[in-house]
Amino acid sequence: MSVKVAFLGLGVMGYPMAGHLRSAGHQVTVYNRTQVKAQNWAEEFSGDYQSTPKQAVADCDLVFMCVGNDDDLRSVVYGKEGVLAGIKSGAILVDHTTTSAKVAREVAEQAALQSVDFIDAPVSGGQAGAENGVLTVMAGGNREAFEKAQPVMAAYSRFSQLLGDVGAGQLCKMVNQICIAGVVQGLAEGLHFAKKAGLDGEKVVETIAKGAAGSWQMENRYKTMLAGEYEFGFAVDWMRKDLGIALDEARSNGSSLALTALVDQYYADVQAIGGGRFDTSSLLARLDALHEK
Repeated sequence: MSVKVAFLGLGVMGYPMAGHLRSAGHQVTVYNRTQVKAQNWAEEFSGDYQSTPKQAVADCDLVFMCVGNDDDLRSVVYGKEGVLAGIKSGAILVDHTTTSAKVAREVAEQAALQSVDFIDAPVSGGQAGAENGVLTVMAGGNREAFEKAQPVMAAYSRFSQLLGDVGAGQLCKMVNQICIAGVVQGLAEGLHFAKKAGLDGEKVVETIAKGAAGSWQMENRYKTMLAGEYEFGFAVDWMRKDLGIALDEARSNGSSLALTALVDQYYADVQAIGGGRFDTSSLLARLDALHEK
């Protein structure tokens, strides 16, 4: 069934996600801070675009957002030209941005004043997952609203799950990033050790990948890591934003994230050598740089 939706934020994730919604037959209106990108999207997918969030969300049943951070989310939602100035009562507002759980709850409270359900729904799968329509969605919010949004989100996701009240999706995304950070650092150290030991890195990974050491990161990133190529997927700058959110939450809930804090500092080292836009597998570049001194 075709649904009238808006999609706000056409970055490397949002652009293809909105495209999948249009390809699935939905009526899609987009908004992007840089308007030319919205114009290009509308031309490519035969959709509509508007110059403000308020205009884009008018009469929409579902509104999706995928912007940069907490402040970006607030700038899109609030104000006289924001989402809440134009969204209709009874609509569902779904945020795919990775933010703090705090801002998710804040926006949910404001949306509820206008009888709008809010779902925090960060995603995992990276740019490739967005382009191929196989993202994982981690959601927090009202179950009835989630069940209405889920079939529409299926246009760009292969799995979505409601994990609790508003904020639970963001908390799950924090867990996701915590786990990735540790795995990538372990892989970087393993490949670094293999090189220093005089082993053939590719043969080593071919040998261990199907056993207990195997991971998505190993399967998809080891060749580019060994080649010193770090232009694939999620950037270090974005990862540091996400880990910062997780570390802030850990200070609030009393959890211990010693490894995460350490890897976050290692990513700061990658930024210091000019790798802020490298993908997250570039922890190996840090080790290589250390041993070139």
